[in-house]
Amino acid sequence: MSDPGGQQDDGVAGGFRIQPGRLLLEICSLTERLDLAECFPRRQPVELELGSGDGSFLCDLAARHPERNFVGVERLNGRLRKLDRKGQRLGLSNLRGVRIEAAYFLQYLVFPATLAAIHVYFPDPWPKIRHRARRLINEAFTGHAAQALAVGGVLHVRTDSADYFAQMRAVFAASPHFTPVDTPPELASLPTDFEREFNARGLPTLRAAFRRVALILPPDPHNYRASVAGDK
Repeated sequence: MSDPGGQQDDGVAGGFRIQPGRLLLEICSLTERLDLAECFPRRQPVELELGSGDGSFLCDLAARHPERNFVGVERLNGRLRKLDRKGQRLGLSNLRGVRIEAAYFLQYLVFPATLAAIHVYFPDPWPKIRHRARRLINEAFTGHAAQALAVGGVLHVRTDSADYFAQMRAVFAASPHFTPVDTPPELASLPTDFEREFNARGLPTLRAAFRRVALILPPDPHNYRASVAGDK
C-alpha cells in the first residue's frame, strides 16, 4: 500500500515511518539521525521549516517548487493536521510534516550538511527579559543550523518583534559560518498564517537571510616554517 506522497507506508526505515494515508512522519528513534531525503519518492534538495503553523506557507512553496522536498516541523497536532490536509488536497508528493520540538529536531535528528534551506518564521519572541533565554534563535542555534545546512544553503527568518530581530541579526553576524544575503522576492511574497494576521494589525514583517559559507582556516605559520625548512 502506498501513501498519498508515493512512499510505501508499511515499514520502518531510517528511523522513521510514514503514517498510512497521510503526509506525516512518525519518528521511531530520538537518537538516530534521519536522512530526510529518504522520506520522499524522489531524492531532491530538502528544505526545512521550523514551526510550520497551519501549513499554508509550506504548501504554497512546495506547490511552486516540485523540484525540491519540504519538511514542516510543528509541535501542535492541530496545526500539523492542517498541513497534512492541505498538502493532500494539492497532491503534494514533495511535502512531509513531523510533530516534534523544533530545536531538538534540528540539533539531534538532522544529518549534517544535508539541508538546502531552513525557514524560521515568527517564532515565539518571549518578550519578557527573564524569558529571553527560551528564544529559539540564539548563539547556540547558529551552530546547529550551520551543522545541518550544506555549504551554500540559506537560513531565512521573519518576525514582527524588533527586539528579537536585532538579536537574530546579531547572533548570525557573530557566526563565522554565515553571511547575510537578500531574501528572494518570490519567497518574500509568500506570507505565513501569522504574517497575514500581524500585517492586518499593522505590524510590518522584519525579514533576513543568511547563507552558509565554508570556513577558510588561516595557514598555520608553524607548519609553514616547518615546510620551508624541509625544502632547504
